Amino acid sequence: MASSSSSINMIPHTKYDVFLSFRGKDIRHNFISHLNAALCRKKIVTFIDDKLKTEDEISPSLSSAIEGSKISIVIFSEGYASSRWCLNELVKILEIKNKYGQIVVPVFYRVDPSDVRNQTGTFGDSFSELEERFKEKIDMLQTWRIAMREAANLSGFDSHSIRSESVLIEGIVNDILKKLNDLFPSDSKDQLVGVESIIKQIESLFLTGSTEFNTVGIWGIGGIGKTTIASAIYSNISSHFEGSYFIQNIREESEKPASGLASFRRELLSTLLDDGNMKIDIPKIGLNFERRRLSRMKVLIVFDDVTCIQQIELLIGGLDRLDCFMPGSRIIITTRDTQLLKNLPGSHVGHVFEVKELSYDDSLTLFSRNAFGQNHPAAGYLELSDIVIKYSNGVPLALKVLGRHLFGRSEEEWESALKKLSRIPHMDIQKVLKVSYDGLDDEEQNIFLDIACFFKGQYRDFVMNFLDACGFSAKIGVRVLVDKLLVTISGNMITMHDLLQEMGREIVRQESIKDPGKVDCGIMKTSIKF
Repeated sequence: MASSSSSINMIPHTKYDVFLSFRGKDIRHNFISHLNAALCRKKIVTFIDDKLKTEDEISPSLSSAIEGSKISIVIFSEGYASSRWCLNELVKILEIKNKYGQIVVPVFYRVDPSDVRNQTGTFGDSFSELEERFKEKIDMLQTWRIAMREAANLSGFDSHSIRSESVLIEGIVNDILKKLNDLFPSDSKDQLVGVESIIKQIESLFLTGSTEFNTVGIWGIGGIGKTTIASAIYSNISSHFEGSYFIQNIREESEKPASGLASFRRELLSTLLDDGNMKIDIPKIGLNFERRRLSRMKVLIVFDDVTCIQQIELLIGGLDRLDCFMPGSRIIITTRDTQLLKNLPGSHVGHVFEVKELSYDDSLTLFSRNAFGQNHPAAGYLELSDIVIKYSNGVPLALKVLGRHLFGRSEEEWESALKKLSRIPHMDIQKVLKVSYDGLDDEEQNIFLDIACFFKGQYRDFVMNFLDACGFSAKIGVRVLVDKLLVTISGNMITMHDLLQEMGREIVRQESIKDPGKVDCGIMKTSIKF
């Protein structure tokens, strides 16, 4: 069965996610109503024919609805084959499947798949009635038989194997969600370069790991791809949970004069509990019935760009509330500060994943997608692209920002832009990187600037002794910078990312804008030319 997104995209005028084919007399007011409601709760757009099927031929509007659906669910019930309308509907569905690659999912509701395949048993008895009516239309009967055999051979759901209807419906809905996600992946799919491995690791941990509550931390410098990774994971696995919510840009919201975190908190709970009329007493959240309701749900929550513990405390009513979620629940926290993850009480963060810089090849691919709309540089631009790759040093944000900035420009414009970049950092890149610097206290900022201006690549002991001699608390200060990935210690050498060093030097330039040739870096009251 063809089911690729390229095939589905060929379907003309796609309007619905799911088309439901069933015999209304049998199951309209029980199984179908519950299945349709469950699909709609997951924001899946369905087409369900509310009219009784009294005619023999399907209407043009119904035919268009079949053509305009991404997936068709065919519910074979005992009386399905007694309806000429239903069988013609089935023939049309399989025609669209074979022509455009539409996905067809059969559900065998209280009938055996082999009876549908061979028109035997009580299902076959209902078809015999139709055969008697149309015994002179041999070709039409044969078309119906072929359609039932083809549909019965497809992978689907058998109610005899899943006795509970609620479990059966849940299984169908989850399967449809997965199929829709596979057909129409996240818009950021083309930006997932070099991070597939970490995404698979976390997804595997969440889906096949312990059934206990589990929290994962994603840690890295600004612009390294933490949010991109968390978004991809959320998109891929959220359908496996009873409730899910992605709280994006927590840092930005918390910095607003009237904190947006309070509204986030209301929205988080109303979304998870599917209760739009909830009246939440903010100070007492988690101590009332809402907490009990949450404890009965398996949820997935993403806290994105967390800079302090208090932000999570406000959103869920205290760190002890992390335990209020049902076993099997999962939480993702993205942050620039590993100390924050360590500060969570107990062993809440079971795994911390550091997001590393992209390799040269992955950097070139990601940059090319943004600069040229393809996986490699256009002819004549390889050397210029190489300059950008080395400048960006594996930071996805820089690769994407510069790629979009240079898209569609001539070689001469590229050369001019890169010359300017060697003197003045790109504002959009600087803005993101500087967030971690702004979160430091005065002493930590001065230590960072000194390392950026003078001590990158120097021996750790030398730098520590020098800073201590100048009155700074070097050990804790450098430790804070390491936790925030503003500096790294490798082989007893203190170093930092090239873009962070450039950011530090640019901060010093801006602080001495009246005399660009003379700057003061932290404790080093020394004139220096950049």
